[in-house]
Amino acid sequence: MEEVPQKKKRSFPSAYTVIIIVLIMVQALTFFIPSGKYSTLMYDGESDEFVITAPSGKEATEPATQATLNDYDIKMDVEKFRDGTIYRPAAIPGSYEEIEKPARGVTGTIYQFLSAQVQGIADSIDIIIFILILGGVIGIVNATGAMNAGMMRLSDKLKNKQKWLIVIVLTLIALGGTTFGLAEETIAFYPILIPIFLLAGYDTLTAVATIYLGTAIGTMASTVNPFSTVIASNAAGINFTEGMGLRVAMWIAAVGLSIVYTIRYAEKVRLNPEKSLVADTAGEDRAHFLGDLDLEERSLFSGRQKLTLITFVMGFVVMIWGVQQLGWYFTEIAVVFLGVTYILAFVAGLGEKKFINSFVAGAADLLGVALTVGIARSVGIVMENSFVSDTIMNFFSNKISGMNSVLFICVLFFVYIILGFFIQSSSGLAVLSMPIMAPLADVVGIDRAMIIDAYNWGQGIIALVAPTGLILVSLAMVNVGFDKWMKFVTKLLAMTVVLILVFLIIGVLI
Repeated sequence: MEEVPQKKKRSFPSAYTVIIIVLIMVQALTFFIPSGKYSTLMYDGESDEFVITAPSGKEATEPATQATLNDYDIKMDVEKFRDGTIYRPAAIPGSYEEIEKPARGVTGTIYQFLSAQVQGIADSIDIIIFILILGGVIGIVNATGAMNAGMMRLSDKLKNKQKWLIVIVLTLIALGGTTFGLAEETIAFYPILIPIFLLAGYDTLTAVATIYLGTAIGTMASTVNPFSTVIASNAAGINFTEGMGLRVAMWIAAVGLSIVYTIRYAEKVRLNPEKSLVADTAGEDRAHFLGDLDLEERSLFSGRQKLTLITFVMGFVVMIWGVQQLGWYFTEIAVVFLGVTYILAFVAGLGEKKFINSFVAGAADLLGVALTVGIARSVGIVMENSFVSDTIMNFFSNKISGMNSVLFICVLFFVYIILGFFIQSSSGLAVLSMPIMAPLADVVGIDRAMIIDAYNWGQGIIALVAPTGLILVSLAMVNVGFDKWMKFVTKLLAMTVVLILVFLIIGVLI
């Protein structure tokens, strides 16, 4: 009897393919969306003048005074330009003009498609270097056996306390997000936290949910985050403390919802591992992240191993301090972990050849994650080079002007969801949109602080699923497919949208 051939099961595309599909779709849209630009105003500190750039590219200068800003209907404090708070070009209201679409043709389109990816990798080189160095450090720590020994001790401490792992980690990361914009830096947390979640009886999806929801919801519900709330408030011409009560309440509600949602899934998985959305890769995940860890065997946790782990953890402590207090970004963070590498050369006791091989092997493990960061940046580059971002902004600002206050704020929230998908930079979106959108609040009779909330919550909520953002990088760290993440997060996404709309309506009516 002839054997019937098994039908090959189709798997969901990898992170790279998802980004390339989005890139192709965005590139196709640029053929149909007209190109256009707003005139922009930027402060030149050397000459103490404003540089006005017209859509045609022609530049002119004006005195850097409050009167100049008033003449251009930009409701910002001139000192915010001088002290560097507003460091990006600000769009001038009512100045939008269509411009001639860049000629590309077939050859030009193919070149843009390829060059945007190369440029994306080049523009993300600081993040890529950080990821590779971090991978190298983890390779060294693993080679010493310190991670396994520490994990075995930790497994005893987690018994009957697993839920608190989710509560504490998600809350702390969300606090970092709402206060100083902790986001991309959380990439460093995955390698050290994933084994802990697995030892607690959870799956890799629980780990990425806890860390990434803390990041996304925390930054979405920003209170004093300088990269979103503060810069957007300054660009809107108001103090960032206006509307603070509603934002704090939103943070509490959204973070609380995320914690309850994650715990419900995690406990279901812990009690019945077959319920896991990543059950098909559970064995592979444990082998990858826990290695040859034997929970029945309690090997000696040596002084050298303890010192290795302390050195590793101190790198994270210094990183968090530098980001929060000194405004460090990835170049400085990479320097910290490179310094940790040199300290480990004396602490780990591996020998020169094993030390170098462990570092290189660890960096190689995260090479795919590093490339994902660069390729994701290419989508924004295509948007910028095609000059369609301002066109989208102008279209929506014209459509929502004149609506009643409740309908206006709800529609504006969804507008910012769309804008946030295409414009991933929170500060860039703030300075581009606030001079255009904030005056519309005066037209419909609501507080400008509500515009800040619609901006924060709209561009923040789309980060849960936007392939152009941090989610695919985070999923690549834990080997979880985008389809599995969508199955997990869809209900939470819908509940959070409803929660936001309720808060927006309350904010308008009170």
